[in-house]
Amino acid sequence: MKIALAQQNYHIGNFEHNIQKILAGIEEAVGQGAELVVFSELCVCGYPPRDFLEFNDFINKCYQAIDVIKDKTENIGVIVGCPVRNSSSEGKNLFNAAWVLHKREVKAIVHKTLLPTYDVFDEYRYFEPSFEWNVVEFNNIRIALTICEDLWNLSDKPLYRSAPMDKLIKQNPDIMINISASPFDYDHDDDRREVIRANVLKYEIPIVYCNTVGSQTEIVFDGGSLVLDKKGSIVKEMKYFEEDFAIVDTDNLKSSGAPVQPDDNLGQIYSALKLGIKDYFRKMGFTKAILGSSGGIDSAVTMAIACDALGAENVRAILMPSQYSSDHSVEDAVQLSNTLQNPYDIIPIKNVYDAFLKELKPVFNDLPFSIAEENIQSRTRGNLLMAIANKFGYILLNTSNKSELATGYGTLYGDMAGGLSVLGDVYKTQVFALAKYINRTKEIIPVNIIAKPPSAELRPGQKDSDSLPEYDVLDKVLYQYIENRKGPSEIIATGVDQALVARILKMVNTNEYKRNQFCPIIRISRKAFGVGRRMPIVGKYLS
Repeated sequence: MKIALAQQNYHIGNFEHNIQKILAGIEEAVGQGAELVVFSELCVCGYPPRDFLEFNDFINKCYQAIDVIKDKTENIGVIVGCPVRNSSSEGKNLFNAAWVLHKREVKAIVHKTLLPTYDVFDEYRYFEPSFEWNVVEFNNIRIALTICEDLWNLSDKPLYRSAPMDKLIKQNPDIMINISASPFDYDHDDDRREVIRANVLKYEIPIVYCNTVGSQTEIVFDGGSLVLDKKGSIVKEMKYFEEDFAIVDTDNLKSSGAPVQPDDNLGQIYSALKLGIKDYFRKMGFTKAILGSSGGIDSAVTMAIACDALGAENVRAILMPSQYSSDHSVEDAVQLSNTLQNPYDIIPIKNVYDAFLKELKPVFNDLPFSIAEENIQSRTRGNLLMAIANKFGYILLNTSNKSELATGYGTLYGDMAGGLSVLGDVYKTQVFALAKYINRTKEIIPVNIIAKPPSAELRPGQKDSDSLPEYDVLDKVLYQYIENRKGPSEIIATGVDQALVARILKMVNTNEYKRNQFCPIIRISRKAFGVGRRMPIVGKYLS
């Protein structure tokens, strides 16, 4: 049987857009002689729809979309992801489901069994797990149809007590089909490929795995849909971070060429950040970005990726030197914009800063210079950026990195302002690596920006290392604590000084209140700040 895989980029709640995407995929599949076309998890409404699922009107629109799609299935079978109401009086109101449509009829509806509630997932909030498991027969082929997490229970310590494939395999299916919305992180693509292969090797039947692609606010889906034969060999691997379409013949599962080789980690991170920016602007209806360009590495990397994602003409840089800014910082920032060919303005902040100090003098009462004066500079810059953004309809891109956010090294309503955080899930050491990746074929980011010691330049001679441990040590501790959830004794056992570990973890936990007020962060790691990491603000643990 010829099966088409439609790896598409959907828009949550944009039913007209999603329907047109799906209908175009059906038309292409019919044109190429496919008998069945497979789309991804919850493609009808977009994933993750979150609390939209609590609105009856939203579910009605899902059903109306199914009716439109169903009308185009006279000559082809279609598998789409869409919520379905639970007819039972018990349990949640909805199932996460795969709908099998053919001959303008609903031939089968398969409910998702394993509902993830970890990290960015919260499916058990909305959905009831399946309580029945049956293969789907289509054109004399017995299909074990599952949805995303249903395949992810193969490990030494499985998260769930049972898996649907263990029940479905007893019904002698010929093939597995899995529709998925599996997000990207830079450790995940290899895991995903191996999980799919492990299912094939365990159940000894081929698999067709269709993943979604595109960014939904902070979550990036990287595609990489797969077809494997019953021996676990890759027959087809689809593009990463792009829409794609493919046809496979299950009667003759032979490789259609060398498998796609995903980029290395840096290449994947760059592609994810670029897609995160591009889709956020496109799906929100924005076209132009603004950011503060300091001559530092964070703003330089942010601007280079944004120019690539949106077009340099749509990214406006604002240079805001103070009396503490070095001449080379301004020169570096100007050189970067000249290289990228994006518009920029220079607005010195000294007059505004002095006006603040003049009005505050009776209250400050000649107390010594402190963090208060430093933060006034940062908030002055934030105000100027937001004023220009409001006047011209720009979205402010935040340039804070994960190391700074973790330790609270940032000013609320100042350099923490923004509509979207580009580097908030990228450690400082990774930012340096990304800068070198951007410069891999020619110098885009001035070498001086990469080489000079990082500094906020809020007081004379200031360097980040005055307030923070060296980044190569800091980031190792942060990664063990945030991504790997290691405790103090486990981190100390790796050779890091006990007092330094205690200091770093205290900074992380006492600054949760700042991160709680931060903008959405493009997620590229296994544990990003935001919806996937839920910590109490007033907690006392390690603080």
